Amino acid sequence: MPERRIPPDAQAAPVSQAVSPQPGADVPPSPRPAGEHTTTSASRAVPGLWSNLRPLLLRLHFYAGILVGPFILVAAVTGLAYTVTPQIESALYAHELKVTPRGAAEPLAHQVAAAQRAVPDGTLLSVTKGAGPTDSTRVTFEKDGLPEGYTLTAFVDPYNGRVLGQLRTFSQWLPARAWLDDLHRNLHLGHFGRNYSEIAASWLWVEVLGGLALWAGTARNHRRLRRLLLPRGGARSRKRTLSWHGAVGLWASVGLLALSATGLTWSAHAGASIGRIQDALGGSTPSVSTALPAREGAGGGTEDVKRDIGIDAVVASARHAGLAGVLVVTPPHDEDSAYVVAENTRSWPERQDSVAIDPATGKVTQKLEFDDFPLLAKLTSWGVDAHMGLLFGLANQIALALLAIAVIAMTLWAFRMWWLRRPTRAEGFAVGRAPARGAWRKVPGRVLAPVVLLAAVIGYYVPFFGLPLLLFVLVDVAVGALRRRRAEVRG
Repeated sequence: MPERRIPPDAQAAPVSQAVSPQPGADVPPSPRPAGEHTTTSASRAVPGLWSNLRPLLLRLHFYAGILVGPFILVAAVTGLAYTVTPQIESALYAHELKVTPRGAAEPLAHQVAAAQRAVPDGTLLSVTKGAGPTDSTRVTFEKDGLPEGYTLTAFVDPYNGRVLGQLRTFSQWLPARAWLDDLHRNLHLGHFGRNYSEIAASWLWVEVLGGLALWAGTARNHRRLRRLLLPRGGARSRKRTLSWHGAVGLWASVGLLALSATGLTWSAHAGASIGRIQDALGGSTPSVSTALPAREGAGGGTEDVKRDIGIDAVVASARHAGLAGVLVVTPPHDEDSAYVVAENTRSWPERQDSVAIDPATGKVTQKLEFDDFPLLAKLTSWGVDAHMGLLFGLANQIALALLAIAVIAMTLWAFRMWWLRRPTRAEGFAVGRAPARGAWRKVPGRVLAPVVLLAAVIGYYVPFFGLPLLLFVLVDVAVGALRRRRAEVRG
């Protein structure tokens, strides 16, 4: 039996309503089912600013849900796949990653020399010494012929200096994680593909906040707190779908806002704006200086000292300075530069202290502790690591997976509500209707002007919010004008 048709302003959907075959069409009012509240009754029940903004927010939420929803859905699906990368890496690369302890380890310099013999045409970039006795040593090289940003890493058994294998890596990511990271970030379409994930991150927070306002602000005298927090059961219907959509969105909202914010921090366009703002506020991530102090020579003047105490002494000096866990050693890039040794423990509590060490003397020339980072830099680091499932280990992975599943479900529920809203007596193919047009004309100027100004400011700093929003407005205006013209011709 066909679903009963619901008036366009009868219910607010937190992520999307439904559209007509031609989005933005003027829809004549239809009878209101008994027991439902219309936008007019909601406006009377919730006077003031909310009653002015709700119809406009409803229409924006609908269009964004329909047009940006697919981008968010793809980001959620690829993000869900990314959450299991630690387990995939452990299974696929156990031979390269793990060794059996047997006696004393070879000097780190011998391990690096073995890796250099295995990669004779590579330029040494870094050496990563594992934290535990079962971890292999990673020696990373820059090498011609690799894609941009990729390196070649040789894995060495620290107990016999044997090279276990070589893998193409992206930063510290092994091939499987790098492939899934690329899929989530740009769909393997390069710089152009990054636009999709930036659109998703730029609009996810808008959809979440708009959905929360619509879900919590809809006037229903009979609603209890349980109706707000828990989805309703019963027969399948648009009301039930809306209930699941709104309740799940409410519970997931904090996590989704965090994902949106952290995703924007390393996006191509909004990320650059955020970086400039962070620098202006003194919250950029600091780093140790590799510049060496002038050295006193035998005659009392300065001279270049070209000797190198070696990587083992450098690591010992870093350990003596208090560094622990996984250590990444970056050799000097020229004769006037220091070694840099940095902790790389990105689980809670994070250890990201680093030191610069004079290659001639082994003395620490500068130390930078994570505790001394500006608060904004700490928040950025924690947020990014939580976004990648690193901060709290398995619990972090499970939370991300649940958020991804919630987004997938809410998006599918949104499109189901759109489909259920379609005219049931129309001939041929028909899809759901949009909320009624003309909502912005009902908003007083004193309210509309600040909203437009705020949208313009956000759009400037987050261009993939501003450009789609401008496109929505232009398309909506064009469709409205076209329909009015057709109506005049028929009249």
